[in-house]
Amino acid sequence: MEDLETSGIAASSHSNDSTYQETESLRKEQLSQAEKHSAIKSVSLEPVEHLKSSIHKDSESSGSDHWAKRRKLFKESKQWSSAGGSSITSDITEESVSEDTRSMDMTMRDIEERGFYTETFHSAAWIYRGDDVCSGASPSRLSTRPRAVSIRERTVKISKGMGEYPWGFRIQFSKPIVVTEVDTNGAAEEAGLTVGDSVLAVNGTDVTSVPHSEAAELARQGPDLLTLTIGSDIARSPNTPRPACRGYLHKRTQSGLIKGWRKRWFVLAHDCCLYYYRHKRDEGRRRALSAVKLEGAEVGPDVTLGKPFVFKCCPQSTSRVYFFCSTSNQEMKRWLEAMEKAVHPITQNHVWVDVTRHNSSLPPLAVKNPECLGLLNEIDKNKDVCMQHYCILKDGCLYFYSGLRSTHATGGIYLQGYIVREQPLGSKKSIIELKPPSDEFKIFYLSAEDTNENKRWIVAINASIGKWLPLRQAIQDYMNTSPEETKM
Repeated sequence: MEDLETSGIAASSHSNDSTYQETESLRKEQLSQAEKHSAIKSVSLEPVEHLKSSIHKDSESSGSDHWAKRRKLFKESKQWSSAGGSSITSDITEESVSEDTRSMDMTMRDIEERGFYTETFHSAAWIYRGDDVCSGASPSRLSTRPRAVSIRERTVKISKGMGEYPWGFRIQFSKPIVVTEVDTNGAAEEAGLTVGDSVLAVNGTDVTSVPHSEAAELARQGPDLLTLTIGSDIARSPNTPRPACRGYLHKRTQSGLIKGWRKRWFVLAHDCCLYYYRHKRDEGRRRALSAVKLEGAEVGPDVTLGKPFVFKCCPQSTSRVYFFCSTSNQEMKRWLEAMEKAVHPITQNHVWVDVTRHNSSLPPLAVKNPECLGLLNEIDKNKDVCMQHYCILKDGCLYFYSGLRSTHATGGIYLQGYIVREQPLGSKKSIIELKPPSDEFKIFYLSAEDTNENKRWIVAINASIGKWLPLRQAIQDYMNTSPEETKM
């Protein structure tokens, strides 16, 4: 399914006809592989029917062996880095060595988000306003004018529940098939399916050109884990912010025979993990000393140690009790309030997060309507090293691939709130600096082949970032806009 918005920026320039033909040939090949799991047509009319399941059949994945062989034939990426690898790999998702223990609770969610820096997106509520952006105009999302629908593909996996209708949603005859009802607290709602979503593929089979009764039959005969390719409107609503909580705390250590208190820099991130570092400057530069998974943990004040402003945390994954000490009662309340939210996290992702995960599972040229693409060097200013990526820019997300023929993205950056500018760095007269809205977030340095390529990327990234607006700014702009009047 092609995106309903058109990109205003050229994707790339080709140096000669042979390079262009090779790239187009590879793009078509990658699209043919990706379209086994996506949909691009419409559907005939049939009565409304619940999705039921009966027979279990194992679904087979295809294409992995093919792309493994293709990667061996292509060596485009040049890497200059130490054994530690790319600096884009987030501390949030890698196992770190603790002062007191060498274990860390890893989940599937951690693995899925590996390599993507998402902090600025989760720190605030954002509204997607698409390409309909002009200076001085009120955001279309809050305007009285009809807004443009921005449909993007994503993957939703639903585990079979119990009862007569174990999937927990209803579909309607339409073109394409539309989800008309989602059971409260059901399997579909838990997986992130919402009313108004379009069903494009069922277990890898395109259903846009078949009656919806056949789509229901595919679900019944499939495995217990129903995999749907969904078309969703990413501009439908803002995301729910999950800002990080940061600050110095004293942690009671259990290493050695003598117990004591050590001052550490703590970061409670949006993934509901509490990370700590030796110093504030280590965040974003070095791997965390350790991480504590707070989901399902017990947190609260402690009076057993006879020390003021002490609170404790008992994670589900271990029998250990962590003790922390703040500098004031107000500071302790701030941390406890943030930790309580992490104990009972929001389980459902914003639609756009699912869209980026879906795109990251595709080869680079299979991502539809990219706003810019090409080679970029990611520069680690602290270690004086850089790594080359093949990059795809789409809807405020910069995807990193190891090469043009990669089967999936290795990481990326959520660009909401970043300021892009051209800067000199060391011996380089021109690099791309991605400056975050606050010092607590990470700065990125990128470099293209030459100055003209840097400028091309800067224009494209600025336009892509401009598709997103903070919710409070959108409301303020709307309130400052004079009311529309009609003369009668």
